[in-house]
Amino acid sequence: MSILYLMEILYKPWPWYVAGPLIGITVPILLLLGNKKLGISSTLTQICAACIPSNITSLKYDWRKDSWNLLFVAGVFLGGFLGGYVFANPNPVELSASTIEFFKSHGLAHPQGLMPQELFNWASLFSIKGFLLMIAGGFMVGFGTRYARGCTSGHGILGLSALQWPSLAATASFFLGGILFCRFVLPYILDLH
Repeated sequence: MSILYLMEILYKPWPWYVAGPLIGITVPILLLLGNKKLGISSTLTQICAACIPSNITSLKYDWRKDSWNLLFVAGVFLGGFLGGYVFANPNPVELSASTIEFFKSHGLAHPQGLMPQELFNWASLFSIKGFLLMIAGGFMVGFGTRYARGCTSGHGILGLSALQWPSLAATASFFLGGILFCRFVLPYILDLH
């Protein structure tokens, strides 16, 4: 196998039938190797407990017992860096014509990529639109993952593979919430000035 062929494989997005099973295989591997559960959202609790030790009984948390999770998150960041910068696909993400038309109808002149620069930049962070999309939206995602007792990876990958009814309800709620938000709330936020 030549290096050029290997680089060609790495620079192209992997098809779902390769990437999906690779993600799915992590669940049984983690369970078999150490009875560990796949999930990311609880890591914030560990980081806070490690950085800000508390003497309040209800806030005490032994972050060392699940410290392997911190390595998992470090691996996610490393993988994101490698995938986004080292082995990045040189072709831009292609949006559907209807998505481009939707954005243009709400005032975005050049919508490109998954996160249009006109919306997601430091300058727009201090506007009402930017505050709602980035700060309020980030808070709602964080609050929602704690309220649902897990994130999309925990419920959608681990919980569904373990046939857990609460994970099915949570995953369905994640998707339904995203659809309803995009249909009924996002257009009004995009029209704010």
